[in-house]
Amino acid sequence: MDIQAYLDRIGYRGPLTVTAETLRALQVAHLQTIPFENLSIHARQPIVLDDDSLFDKVVARRRGGFCYELNGLFAALLRALGFQVAMLSAGVARADGTFSPEFDHMALLVTLEERWLADVGFGDSFRDPLRLDERGEQREGRRAFRIDESGDFLLLLKRDGPEEPWQPQYRFTLQAYEYADYAGMCRYHQTSPESHFTQRTLCSLATPEGRITLSGMRLIITRGNERHERTLESEEESAALLRELFGVVV
Repeated sequence: MDIQAYLDRIGYRGPLTVTAETLRALQVAHLQTIPFENLSIHARQPIVLDDDSLFDKVVARRRGGFCYELNGLFAALLRALGFQVAMLSAGVARADGTFSPEFDHMALLVTLEERWLADVGFGDSFRDPLRLDERGEQREGRRAFRIDESGDFLLLLKRDGPEEPWQPQYRFTLQAYEYADYAGMCRYHQTSPESHFTQRTLCSLATPEGRITLSGMRLIITRGNERHERTLESEEESAALLRELFGVVV
């Protein structure tokens, strides 16, 4: 792991002490520089889950990735800095109240004096790591997040404002896993027509004010409560926006 190259990739110049403050700063920097994207799937580029391959893609070639790639590589960076990190399996909440299969999502457990849930691979979600053992709401501006116990699982919930209902995001356990455990679901998301990752291209990046997203041929920009959306006119325009807004060339 070339730590300095990774820190340069995310534009991080802060302290490297093994603290909650460093973890938070690294997660925020990661979310605002490395996009969540599935472009390799549509370019028929195999996704290989090991630290060296992911470092080459995300750091050396300045690409993004989806959860297994982004959280897997972020875990490797944290470990190289001295953090204690475990890769967790999560099932994502569905509209009908059920959850997707185990290993559908990778999240991270970081153990310091407190335990933290970290995640740089779930799109528009929490920006600051969450206190894992806190059962009250954890606020981020108007948004709030909460971790509840739900049978054998822990359940991440979100609400977008004080008057909004709590919405489940994903459920997980604290069992630690390795890359090989995610291989089946990673292959499914690259190949199955039922996977939402094979159905349209996606590239999304957090900004200090909101988020920019290129979903298929739609460009969506949010700033606070404002949302602007337009349809692109050509694949050439899409490729140009990938370069200009996300720094991505496939």
